[in-house]
Amino acid sequence: MALKLTEIPKVASITKEDFITYYFKPQKPVVIQSAIQDWPAFSKWNLDYMKNIAGDKVVPLYDDRPVQHEDGFNEPHAKMKMSEYIELLKTKPTKYRIFLWNILKEVPELQQDYSYPDFGVKLMKGLPMLFFGGQDSYTFMHYDIDLGNIFHFHFEGEKECILFPQSETKYLYKVPHSLITHESIDFSNPDYEKWPVLRKANGYRTNLKHGEVLYMPEGYWHYMKYITPGFSMSLRAIARNPKNLAKALYNVLIMRHYDVLMRKIKGQKWIDQKNERAISRTDKLKNTSR
Repeated sequence: MALKLTEIPKVASITKEDFITYYFKPQKPVVIQSAIQDWPAFSKWNLDYMKNIAGDKVVPLYDDRPVQHEDGFNEPHAKMKMSEYIELLKTKPTKYRIFLWNILKEVPELQQDYSYPDFGVKLMKGLPMLFFGGQDSYTFMHYDIDLGNIFHFHFEGEKECILFPQSETKYLYKVPHSLITHESIDFSNPDYEKWPVLRKANGYRTNLKHGEVLYMPEGYWHYMKYITPGFSMSLRAIARNPKNLAKALYNVLIMRHYDVLMRKIKGQKWIDQKNERAISRTDKLKNTSR
């Protein structure tokens, strides 16, 4: 039995009025296929271009190993030069990904290749982030700490995206005091014997291709799997819903620091306890109806 996922609608283009009316206000995802054809990045940005323009930069790399108590918040698992990393992507599958790589800080000249599209939403111009991945690499199911509205622009290759709104959190085996679900879940092929409550969750999916833009509404859970090596850029807008803004402030000011403190005090026991609670708390819903 597969996850209950609705295919995200794809539109060739959209006016900002229609985007606001049909997707932003009701907080529904959409893929826009022809929003960035006038960007230089549309024709220029591929792995070879990134290797040429940023090859000497040392980049932080992440893989799919489970969180350990000694890990810092968003602490990389390895580092290498961008040129070496891109050669790795092109020659064999690798679990290493680049996560939250700030263009403004790292390669300012890349700003000349894109502009900020007018979707009728004020975008944060200080946080354009790049994400890279090798074939079959993936991110854990998670949501962003600020619960922002995310516009995810994909370049080169193909990427599978699975989304869930915050309303489905109780069915996803969320780990307490964190932004992730239980890391043992394979959202591409979930084991319902082990994770029975996942059957109740209703979500969305799409495969993103070069030049397509995925809109992820506020606080949406997202799992990204690279079908082929590639990369994406995210732009974001602040959450508008007061409840989501409050949750974002709690995450940044309290939850993150509390979790770091408990890791220092309890060590791996804290991580293990959180994972156990994710299972026990969610499995209470096994025999309930939606």
